[in-house]
Amino acid sequence: MRLVARVALVVLSTTGLSCSTSSSPPESTGYEARRQAFFDTTVAADPNNTYSEVVRVMRGIAPDESKIQHDLDRLTAREDTSDFKLPGLLWLLYKYSDSEVLEAELVANIKGVLLKHKFWPDERLNETEWLPEPEPVEGADWIPTTDSMVYVTENHYILYASGAYLVGQLYQDEMFEASGETGAEKMETFRPRVMKWLELRYKTGFSEWLSNVYYDEDIPAVVALAELAEDPEIKQLASMVLDLIFADLALNQYRGTFGSTHGRTYEQKFGGSRDSTRSTSALLFGVTDFDDPEVKPSNLPFELADFRPGNMSSTMVALAEEYRVPRVIYDIANDTEREEMENRQRMGIRLDEAESWGLDVNRFEDGMTFMTLEAYTHVLTFGVWVEMLDAYGWWVHDDYNLFIDFEDVLRNEMVRDAFAKGAEKDITRNMRPEVNIYTYRTPRYMLSTAQDYRDPHAVDYVQNDSGYGGDQQSIWQATLGKDAVVFTTHPANEDWGGDTPRFWTGYGTMPRSIQVKNVGISLYDIETGETIYVEDQPLYTHAFFDKSQFDEAYKEGGWFFGRYEDSYVALWASDPEADWTDNDDPDHQDLGDHEIVACPDGYPGPSTQYPDGYPGHSACQSRQGYGDCVNPSDCDKTIWISELGSAAEYADFDAFKQAILGAPLTVDVGALTVDYESPSQGRLRMGWNGEPLTQNGEPVEVHGYARYENPYSSSAFRDDVISFELAGRRLSLDYAQLKREYDYLLD
Repeated sequence: MRLVARVALVVLSTTGLSCSTSSSPPESTGYEARRQAFFDTTVAADPNNTYSEVVRVMRGIAPDESKIQHDLDRLTAREDTSDFKLPGLLWLLYKYSDSEVLEAELVANIKGVLLKHKFWPDERLNETEWLPEPEPVEGADWIPTTDSMVYVTENHYILYASGAYLVGQLYQDEMFEASGETGAEKMETFRPRVMKWLELRYKTGFSEWLSNVYYDEDIPAVVALAELAEDPEIKQLASMVLDLIFADLALNQYRGTFGSTHGRTYEQKFGGSRDSTRSTSALLFGVTDFDDPEVKPSNLPFELADFRPGNMSSTMVALAEEYRVPRVIYDIANDTEREEMENRQRMGIRLDEAESWGLDVNRFEDGMTFMTLEAYTHVLTFGVWVEMLDAYGWWVHDDYNLFIDFEDVLRNEMVRDAFAKGAEKDITRNMRPEVNIYTYRTPRYMLSTAQDYRDPHAVDYVQNDSGYGGDQQSIWQATLGKDAVVFTTHPANEDWGGDTPRFWTGYGTMPRSIQVKNVGISLYDIETGETIYVEDQPLYTHAFFDKSQFDEAYKEGGWFFGRYEDSYVALWASDPEADWTDNDDPDHQDLGDHEIVACPDGYPGPSTQYPDGYPGHSACQSRQGYGDCVNPSDCDKTIWISELGSAAEYADFDAFKQAILGAPLTVDVGALTVDYESPSQGRLRMGWNGEPLTQNGEPVEVHGYARYENPYSSSAFRDDVISFELAGRRLSLDYAQLKREYDYLLD
């Protein structure tokens, strides 16, 4: 009886607010026109993949079936990332299986491939059919006994779980070869997994926080659930999670560029031109070049050219027939002239609080959930990970076979735990626990930081003083224009491609970074000891600051200055010899001179003459208060400071520059301490050893943020209710009641 009542409540809760807060409907945003323009752009372009061809079928145009077959062949071969196309394939089966423009043979093939497919790592009944004659791997003394698809990251988890549930729903009486389940049994198996993933995304956000890569994979899976699931609880919760994803995009973009800190990203962080979510944001938040007086112009500089045929998330959002973004989220994205917008939000979970989220670090089924934040080798979850390696045949998985060399160690719990604690900063580098995000946006620029992420002094059993290793995180970024961005990293190596972390993706060692409005400070203490995961880390850090994307860019007085239109950025490095390098790389001529290297050859010795008054080194202690004489000849420590401004705050670019150059700055590189008298934020003091950053003597809170705290939402972490409001329009979500209330949807 309770279940019946809950289902009835969900059905009744899918409507808008019973009392609208607006006297009349708002002006149309032209969303329907944008949808059709997206479809027009897709069918006019060359065939790309399943997603582009779904649009053709929807328009009654015969698809290029070879593109769909290619995606099916990858699923049949069990290739990693083949699951990215599952939502599109399911859409074809659900919506167009009887279409006159789709060959019946292809429909049957899609069904056949999915009935044989492996949707979870324990589905191994037809593994010998897939890999009938295993062959030794070159250079290894083992042979593969299973596929090397990745199931465990946040995006893969929901792509497989939603795919399994929805294909089971479609073929409830059919037998699935890999698991031996009927479709109805598969639904029963995967429903708890789907619901747990959705619950955690609603309550805690994403461990792959604000990813301009993987939100593009998450969205299609969640749209498929919101549109295709028959279970009203799944449909409703999926819609609520979509609302929050799009709120994340609206809050953390600057004029269309998703230029925030990211839990996972690659070269997409180089600017909006490379952003995988840009097509979706253009679709939802408006474009500027419609020649239609009936269409409300967007405040964001999106153009029709930003629509990307075959893009996963924008295709699925455009195809959606039931789900629509609440109008208030569109309004927040277009609230671009607000003098300043501060957004604080917390995402992710802490492993030591797993029990409070209904998770058990020793429960095997929960292992997959812990691995969505890639907690393979954390001391609390290492044991269940070893169980997974055994159960799923993953000792010889392409991504996990590095563990086979340590098998004896990992099977001894006492030794394993000691190893996990001693090597935590290196071997948990791709783990993404709780993060506190701060984004500061004005009409002219945005700065965003993962505040004091993975404090290197927060765990008492970790003795070494260096920072945590990183993988694909991007800790801070300044955004002044579509591709006018600035950030720093510590390269793990000098390879642009291959496994991560690498030259620009992720970090050999992550910084301690803290931001106060338009000012950010990053301290790097590179790991110089023996490591397992990333060996021989380069002893320099570098900044990405592409001069070709700025109207002016030059170095003066130890600072790097950039102007983009009437937006300004200043960047300081503790190495006085730091400078732009010439980009003579033939493989990356799409970039200008973009790299500023700090300490490429090691800091000079004490006898070197630095510019008069240059702070931080043993040769420049000419003014009182510059700290003890140090000679960081190993170059394992670097300080970077960034400050942003604009014509709204300064008379012109020169006035900004003079204010920065005249600001008192005292640093001690050896001790990694900073005392900076910011022209805009006052005296900022920060060190490496865990003490809080202070502003004018007062500590700045960088931990324990709310779920959302900004001008539009004040929603506590762990609260069931999350709401947004702007200019009388609102959205209210209630997890406990599965209620989604709004006044207007996007139209």
